Amino acid sequence: MEVGNITTVAEFVLLRLSNNPQIQVVLFLLFLVIYLLTLTGNLLMLLVIRADSHLHTPMYFFLGHLSFLDAFYSSIVVPNLLENLLSKWKTISLLQCFTQISLVIFSGATEACLLSVMAYDRFQAVCHPLLYMVAMNRKVCTGLVGASWAIGIGTGLVNTLLLAQQRFCGPNLIHSFSCELPPVLLLACSDPYISIASILTTMVVLGLGTLVLLLGSYTRIIMTALRINSATGRSKIFSTCSSHFLVVTIFYGSGIFRYMTPASDSALKQVLSMQYSVVTPLLNPFIYSLKNQEVKAALKRMLARKPRLTF
Repeated sequence: MEVGNITTVAEFVLLRLSNNPQIQVVLFLLFLVIYLLTLTGNLLMLLVIRADSHLHTPMYFFLGHLSFLDAFYSSIVVPNLLENLLSKWKTISLLQCFTQISLVIFSGATEACLLSVMAYDRFQAVCHPLLYMVAMNRKVCTGLVGASWAIGIGTGLVNTLLLAQQRFCGPNLIHSFSCELPPVLLLACSDPYISIASILTTMVVLGLGTLVLLLGSYTRIIMTALRINSATGRSKIFSTCSSHFLVVTIFYGSGIFRYMTPASDSALKQVLSMQYSVVTPLLNPFIYSLKNQEVKAALKRMLARKPRLTF
């Protein structure tokens, strides 16, 4: 498309994971299995939390939203990846690309907020157990989740609308298997200063802000646990918090390596991108189910429950 004497890009070309057709089929089957396991694990976690009254607590209320978000995020990236693996032309329109970027930013921002809310919940449970149900009542929990979703939506919209103001008239090859803001910004012909300032502000305010809340909550939790004389009590605290801490480490660790390094098509960069976008949503439900005795017990009760027959 030409506007005046300037040719504008109508679509982007995504990076190929492999030029070998046989390897592409293998990758398709691998990512399809991962995607189905991700949906099954997260939706099963939602079902268990919904069905078992023992899990109707603030901690599992937040975990249910995290599971839904992981299933949603995986559905943003993986279906498009599967389609591109089998298609001849690895292209995506500007509208589809901007929509994917908006949803990815929304999911990442919302998950960062939810993880900090979950850390705050554990802080209240460990450090103020007698006031826990008052501090984390239903109204407060609903408000915290609503604020997390609102921040995510606002962050995604602002950054995508600013990106949409850029002109794309040169090379259209994105050095990634999916549409992501940093590699797309590298293709802009106009000055991307405002978009770069916006995404850096988002990373500093939202990323660093939630990380500070997480570290503050866990510092207080560890200090409280170390003051407990009972080894059983300390063990219970660390067991309860270890699943969440592991999820936080994977989320922030892979996110920092993915987005704080220069965009390129190197093998390491693509592995990090794959781990962040495809593997992390799969790991979360398994971490919570395998390391959490309450979830395992609830799953056993649900599977042992006999269906009622009505005539």
